[in-house]
Amino acid sequence: MKKHISNLFTLLNLFFGCIAIVFALQNGIDVVYTKEGEQFIKLKENICLASLFIAIAAVVDFLDGFVARALNICSEMGKQLDSLADMASFGVAPGIILYQFLRMGYIKDADGIEASILLLLPAFIFTCAGAYRLARFNIDTSQAYGFKGVPIPAAGLVVASLPLIYWYSNSDAVYNVILNKWFLYALIILLSWLMVSKLPIMAMKFKDYTVKNNMPKIILIAISLISAFLLKWLAVPVVFIAYIILSLALKNKTTT
Repeated sequence: MKKHISNLFTLLNLFFGCIAIVFALQNGIDVVYTKEGEQFIKLKENICLASLFIAIAAVVDFLDGFVARALNICSEMGKQLDSLADMASFGVAPGIILYQFLRMGYIKDADGIEASILLLLPAFIFTCAGAYRLARFNIDTSQAYGFKGVPIPAAGLVVASLPLIYWYSNSDAVYNVILNKWFLYALIILLSWLMVSKLPIMAMKFKDYTVKNNMPKIILIAISLISAFLLKWLAVPVVFIAYIILSLALKNKTTT
């Protein structure tokens, strides 16, 4: 039974990812009218539940690897199962969120309701890039303490932050940017490229507990805490950018 403990965590990751997909699919669009009779279109708040379950899946995914290493029960089956779970939680679910936001980006335009579905399908470029990233990772044995390309959970969490930023930001500028279809297309291309690239990206794994060998991770944790306090949900993309910059700036310390 011991060898299946980490697999149980992996299956929980998949389970929560499936719930995220359900919430991402079920939320529609509300049409609201102001006192002046002006029409206002917005996404339903339930999409935030998709973000919540993606975040829970990410926590379980982290625990999965931690438990496997702690109990020394890493296996090839566990590795494959982990990738399948990640595909649902951090590939498919975020892809649907991007689809919904692109849909909203078009509908808010005067003639956007007639937008072709072909204009929304680029959302799943992200999903395909994530699948390629996972497949390449599974056959590469050199990514124990550092990654080649951004791992799909990190990219998926950036996308999962969009509904939370959309609903809980009080800035009109942020609101307008996040629903700008050109911004969304650029985000899809950028995140997809980062996943399939071979940029040296640090893994949040600790070989030991010395400050010297873990300084990049400590800096990132500090940035995360400060950003969360000051920026709320906007902290997620800020931390992601810091993660990329730290990985590239300190690549000799983060990939060995």
